[in-house]
Amino acid sequence: MDFTHAVDTDRRTDTHSAVVADAQIFTIGDLAREFGVTLRALRFYEDKGLLEPRREGLTRLYSAAERSRLAIILKGKKLGFTLAEIKSMVALREGGPMPAGGLALTAEKCVEQVALLERQRTDIDEAIGELRQMIAAFPTRTAA
Repeated sequence: MDFTHAVDTDRRTDTHSAVVADAQIFTIGDLAREFGVTLRALRFYEDKGLLEPRREGLTRLYSAAERSRLAIILKGKKLGFTLAEIKSMVALREGGPMPAGGLALTAEKCVEQVALLERQRTDIDEAIGELRQMIAAFPTRTAA
């Protein structure tokens, strides 16, 4: 499954990116600002092999393809998939080799993910209810 349809790839209006031979190049700061993530998060994704920016000295330069890959990574995270699952999805989308033990995104996997998120929502709703009961049990303070 390709989740890029859910990502607005034309929302970029920042003029800090360089245009080189009709290809947009983005710095780590460009992507961090655009997607609302930290520089550390982008470096983490690079360390995990999810992003592979080109280097010029100490500067990381990201292509439009890397930008699209980041959008997929963040969409996968938002949907609750693990980094290993996201890496498999990216590999499948790009036609590369699947990582060992990798999972292709299937309808079955999506159904499993929905079930997991629903269980988590139930747990969160229960925790919120318990906290509200605890709050209600505290004595009410009167203004002096």
